[in-house]
Amino acid sequence: MPEEELVDIKFRLYDGSDIGPFRYSAAATVDMLKQRIVSDWPKGKTVIPKAANEVKLINSGKILENNKTVGQCKVPFGEIGGGVIIMHVVVQPSLSKTKAEKKIDDTPKKVACSCSIM
Repeated sequence: MPEEELVDIKFRLYDGSDIGPFRYSAAATVDMLKQRIVSDWPKGKTVIPKAANEVKLINSGKILENNKTVGQCKVPFGEIGGGVIIMHVVVQPSLSKTKAEKKIDDTPKKVACSCSIM
């Protein structure tokens, strides 16, 4: 029976701090990683994801899709063993919430123009 491939992943946050590293199976999905990030998010940060769908993971310049596995997202750099993969974390609040907040802030504004022609 072949040994299961394990991958060490560290998550880099917007302020340069890290979550991890954690060891994952190559069969773990990106969605599983996002759920772990939300549950292990450090206290005291100004930006806090409320759900996994607000988190975007970037690896090697590509936004990772939820249904992909860690094994599919790994960039093959030859046989580099024992290295930790660093994935960048971007928190993007859901659009429906942002639109709702914007509608609340839409108060009628008075337009005043003072032109003088001489």
